[in-house]
Amino acid sequence: MQFPFKTPTEKDFDAAGFGVNAVDHLMVVPEYPDAETNTRLVEYKQGAGGQTASAIAALQRLGMRTAYAGRFGTDAEGRFGLQSLQDEGVDVEFAEVIEGARTQVGYIIIEAKRGERTVIWDRDERLAYAAHAAPVELAGKASVLHLDSHDPLACARMARAARATGTIVSADIDNVYEGLPELLPLIDVLISSKEFPRLLTGIEDDRVALAEIKERYGCALVGLTKGGRGATVLCEGEFLETPAFQVPGGCVDTTGAGDAFHAGFLYGLLQGEEIESSLKLGCAVAALGCRALGARTGLPTRVELDDFLKA
Repeated sequence: MQFPFKTPTEKDFDAAGFGVNAVDHLMVVPEYPDAETNTRLVEYKQGAGGQTASAIAALQRLGMRTAYAGRFGTDAEGRFGLQSLQDEGVDVEFAEVIEGARTQVGYIIIEAKRGERTVIWDRDERLAYAAHAAPVELAGKASVLHLDSHDPLACARMARAARATGTIVSADIDNVYEGLPELLPLIDVLISSKEFPRLLTGIEDDRVALAEIKERYGCALVGLTKGGRGATVLCEGEFLETPAFQVPGGCVDTTGAGDAFHAGFLYGLLQGEEIESSLKLGCAVAALGCRALGARTGLPTRVELDDFLKA
């Protein structure tokens, strides 16, 4: 099935991101510890993360022209996170460093047996965007604007500015935030975490919940990722599903798998692929991203992705 919209060309970037970045402190343990126990780490690593920043970094690694707008603190984590995007080649002209603020951090406990993780995080309120502070100059510079909705009113302003120029608006949403109803009707491609459709609608059945979201908000394509069971989307009255790929060498860490999926899916869209092929690309990038510790460590290049799909 073709996407129900035309992706614009002749933009400065293929994809621009506006949303969260973070620095993750990843701790691998044999199994999740019980209360009142003492567990020795198997491995520890500091890595760059964040929903939107990771998706944009993945798209850059796949050969797309990308830009990122988000806020960093003036701490060591902020310098590390910003440098990580610059090292990938992402344009960070619209990124900001907020004096005295602490960069968002995540403390991630990963079970060695399965690669599943538990995330403990914090975000400095000074990193949040009010609607008037949204960098709307970036919104229409890319073929696709990718958001994560942590600051819904600012994201809504970005989405309006993007759509006014023909830019496609994509969103990765994992929770219900104040102001979200203003943003949702402005999204063309809404693919969420598995839990979000139920949290938003109160409907347990995935397909019924997705149909309700599409009916309420009019997004051209709605869907959800399902971890090891792949992904499902609804477009023009038809449900499309793709199974997950086996992780080469076994799953080391599922951190950032959803971010990687969005990158692969948007890569397909930007390459002119059909929805089914884009779903497959999303699942492939997600699987490859789970090969190594850290949200961005295992992200593939275009050559690695092509080789994986040929195998």
